[in-house]
Amino acid sequence: MTLQEFYPMVGGDYAATLGRLPSEALVKKFLLKYPADPSYAQLEAALAAQDWETAFRAAHTLKGVAQNLGLDNLYKVSAALTDAVRGPKPLTDPALWPPVQQAHQQVLQALAQL
Repeated sequence: MTLQEFYPMVGGDYAATLGRLPSEALVKKFLLKYPADPSYAQLEAALAAQDWETAFRAAHTLKGVAQNLGLDNLYKVSAALTDAVRGPKPLTDPALWPPVQQAHQQVLQALAQL
């Protein structure tokens, strides 16, 4: 699969991503590092432990990684979760977490085809 095919699968904008990162090789290099990024696992653990400070930091980091890599679907849902625990404050709307899980899995599945 090409990067041009990958981005629609994850709701991303390939052209906009190339505007942030100078080459296709660099985009692919950083995309392939995404599965090793610890922020999703940290977010999952922090939510389970109700550690809202760590949840905020992890959600904010995940949001930034997603935005930089052009993973727009993941960015949007992680931004909503970030705002919900900003402060840090308890997550009062647990329905914000499943979309993050789904978008993360969508990215991992698409990356497996790259």
